Amino acid sequence: MRDPGRRSLPAQWFATGLRRRASGLRSLLAAALGLLLILPAPALALSDAQQLVVEAWRLVNQSYVDPAQLEALQWRRLRQKTLEKPISSSVDAYEAIEAMLAPIGDPYTRLLRPEEFATLRSNTQGRVTGVGLQLGQRAGDQRIVVIAPLDASPAAEAGIVSGSEILRVNGLEAEELGLEGTAAALRGPAGSDVLVALRTPAGQEWEGLLDRREVDLQPVRSHRLEIDGHTLGYLRLTQFSEPVPQQVRTALAQLTAPAAGTPIEGLILDLRNDSGGLVTAGLAVADGLLDGKPIVETEDRGGIAARQQATPGRLYAGPMLTLVNGGTASASEILAGALQDSGRSPLAGSRTFGKGLIQTLINLSDGSGLAVTVARYLTPSGRDIQNQGIEPDVALPQPEPLEPDGAGDTWLQEAARLLIAGFPATAATP
Repeated sequence: MRDPGRRSLPAQWFATGLRRRASGLRSLLAAALGLLLILPAPALALSDAQQLVVEAWRLVNQSYVDPAQLEALQWRRLRQKTLEKPISSSVDAYEAIEAMLAPIGDPYTRLLRPEEFATLRSNTQGRVTGVGLQLGQRAGDQRIVVIAPLDASPAAEAGIVSGSEILRVNGLEAEELGLEGTAAALRGPAGSDVLVALRTPAGQEWEGLLDRREVDLQPVRSHRLEIDGHTLGYLRLTQFSEPVPQQVRTALAQLTAPAAGTPIEGLILDLRNDSGGLVTAGLAVADGLLDGKPIVETEDRGGIAARQQATPGRLYAGPMLTLVNGGTASASEILAGALQDSGRSPLAGSRTFGKGLIQTLINLSDGSGLAVTVARYLTPSGRDIQNQGIEPDVALPQPEPLEPDGAGDTWLQEAARLLIAGFPATAATP
């Protein structure tokens, strides 16, 4: 019998209440499980080696001349895939960065390990720690030969002569090392030794220990030439480093000074085997020779073109002829192209290397660094020389002399005759 004072609750309420309680329990359980299963785990800190990879990726991402190319490579995904691999040491990081940069396909955008980076920095200042050998490689020949020992260098003191073939460095075959590898093996900390084996031009083999020490690269060399009753100035640039513009000014002032004797009637500028260096140094030298004419046009990562113009005035206003070859590259090609396009100086020799890309050097936090392509350049007439080079106005006969300005430099003798004869028309407009 029901209590008349008590209201009856429908059965549906009990079912609903039970469902709500069950639902609430499920929600609490789900919430509890969610805390365990779906909350993100605390982010793991990257190791120093991984941080180096991220740093290199970021700098290339910010600087590389062609962002569209990076996008096509799925550059962000490439970073993630790289970090998924074991990277626990500096060596691991360097290998990971090199593998990450390889798909770009630009040999000039590269990692420089600490020793390489320090060496390249030294080169831009006109000094390097090594034995003082300038090396070369004849076209189609794997042999590494001595172009010349630098004055007062360990190599010069050991009596190494031009034309000697490098056979081994510290027991490693020079032909397997290649030109750059052989040069790198000869460099090292000041005070250390390097074992060099070579064959002299006379065919005799020699092996000995050479001291490594700081060597002046002598990027600017000059003297007077007396040929067929004419006096010419000779100015050779072997690279573009920080001291070069001022050294060029000094050399030209000495060559043209009244106190130097008979005034020079013309100037031979020798850019053979000048592989470039600091673009700013090359522009500064061009500025001193072009009297307000265009030097180069550059295009940056935004596609913005900028033309560099020389300031009025010249360090030398007389007739000129410029020697070039397959070792003339980068900043020296900018100078050669500007001289040719402006009509300031014809070029003689052989086709230049063809490097129309400009790099910048960027420090990484552990002492290594990056060389990154940041711009393209065109000659003043709009020529893109990348992978094409610059064709000289007159091709000089092969084989090319091994030692520029040496006793057997037939190209220099021919350049002097061309300059004297006025080929094609070397006199600059005053």
